Amino acid sequence: MKVFFSGSIRGGREMLSVYQHLCSFIVSKGHEVLSEHVADAQLEKVEYSMTEQEIFARDIALLEHSSCLIAEVSLPSTGVGYEICSAVQRHIPVLCLYRPGSNVSAMVLGNPHVALWQYSTLEELDTKVLTFLISLQGEI
Repeated sequence: MKVFFSGSIRGGREMLSVYQHLCSFIVSKGHEVLSEHVADAQLEKVEYSMTEQEIFARDIALLEHSSCLIAEVSLPSTGVGYEICSAVQRHIPVLCLYRPGSNVSAMVLGNPHVALWQYSTLEELDTKVLTFLISLQGEI
């Protein structure tokens, strides 16, 4: 399955180690992460040489080739919210994950087209991601 992973970039990189864990976990289960660049510690340096239009075009093209979107939404991010909305409009299944105490947008929390799970540990995170991916294998 082709997974679009979404996480905060300009909104803050405090969750980078979780992004890296998630991408590695998804790949270890035999899936492809099309947007693995989100988990790259050097991403800001790479994107510095790109225009906003190039970043937008790259991400939308990747999203359009994705089977699903998995987003870590513990950090508020306009870009992540945009990607979630774009996926929902394209009827791409969406899973949003967040840590307890996070300030998650009501537009995500209240969206009936988004699977939303809270997690406390990386093991719990892995279980929820795997459950989501397995649930989609019959649909995709």
